Amino acid sequence: MSAAHRHHHHTERHFAASDTVRDIVLGMADGLTVPFALAAGLSAANVASRVVVVAGVAEIAAGAIAMGLGGYLAARGEADHYHSERRREFREVRELQREEEREIVDIFKGYGLDRAACEPILEHFRNDHEAWVDFMMHFELGLETPQPGRALRSALTIGSAYIVGGLVPLVPYMLINTLKPALLVSVVCTGAALAIFGAAKSRFTGVRGWRSALQTVLIGGLASATAFLLAHWIGGGTP
Repeated sequence: MSAAHRHHHHTERHFAASDTVRDIVLGMADGLTVPFALAAGLSAANVASRVVVVAGVAEIAAGAIAMGLGGYLAARGEADHYHSERRREFREVRELQREEEREIVDIFKGYGLDRAACEPILEHFRNDHEAWVDFMMHFELGLETPQPGRALRSALTIGSAYIVGGLVPLVPYMLINTLKPALLVSVVCTGAALAIFGAAKSRFTGVRGWRSALQTVLIGGLASATAFLLAHWIGGGTP
């Protein structure tokens, strides 16, 4: 057997969803579910299709802004927390070096290394505080360096995904003036979109495609059915 056959590359596949993917999932999931539930609830109240469209557009605008602002503040808070912890680690490396070295040794003990084995690493870190702090941020605190402009990108991504998702259940009401046919088309379109979105999301979550699609459809359907039945009950009418 040749060396080419004896040696082969082992490729591992791991879930490594980026922050952008998570933002899209967050915005799209709420965008498909909340406006759909609102439209279904208004349909149960026997309002005109135009009212559903106006209320839906207003909700999409408000929801996109609120979700985007929430994403911005969350990302901004994570960045502020990271930089605050990094400044603290630099201070501890300078003022509490022995304690910090002990923490490094404790980390490597979990991998079967004693202090003698760690000494070359400690010697390197004594001469390179930047690398030392990078190590502590990652292995002690579990914090990664925030990407520049992350907060603004997060806000725009979540808000845009919310708008795209929210238009799916609303477009049938824009095109069909009669309430019941518009509701039926909206249900079909939103159900299909939720299933496709759930299946696509499975590529990043590691969950089987059919299971993710089913979970997403059930969650969206439960939210809209609750709104529909509640509005019907309060209105006391027949949808």
